Amino acid sequence: MTKFLLAVHVLAVIIAIGPVTVAASMFPAAARRALSDPGDDQAVAVVRTLHRICRVYAAVGVVVPVFGLATATSLGVLGDIWLIVSIILTAIAAALLALLVLPRQSAIVAGLDTAAAATPPPEAEQAQGLARRLAMHTGMFNLLWVTVTVLMIIRPGSTTGV
Repeated sequence: MTKFLLAVHVLAVIIAIGPVTVAASMFPAAARRALSDPGDDQAVAVVRTLHRICRVYAAVGVVVPVFGLATATSLGVLGDIWLIVSIILTAIAAALLALLVLPRQSAIVAGLDTAAAATPPPEAEQAQGLARRLAMHTGMFNLLWVTVTVLMIIRPGSTTGV
């Protein structure tokens, strides 16, 4: 059962978290392109698609910690410090995604919807600034996942002799 739980956990990470990190990383540059020319339907469509990928896979990503906790319980490592740190970092990454990345993406998409007519320059500059800050938040989100991944592989103090 432990091998099954671990396999599902790893597959969930690859299938759910991978697309979110890639799409979220691509979003700020695509948003800046679309914001510079709101009439470019293709650029706006790319931004909408990247946002949809982030939203959908973030929801699917809920299974990652569920199977992670089940795997940790099965392995008897629930109290190990590397796992506790990983859980905390995962919670921070989830909060960052839910509270900063996705809402800012939504704001940019909504801004693009209203900008098709004609955006006054101050609003356009404000949206560009939002896209730049979004890039920073996305980078932090990705860095947290890299750290969690490294912790899961190295597992300091584990009994596997790594």
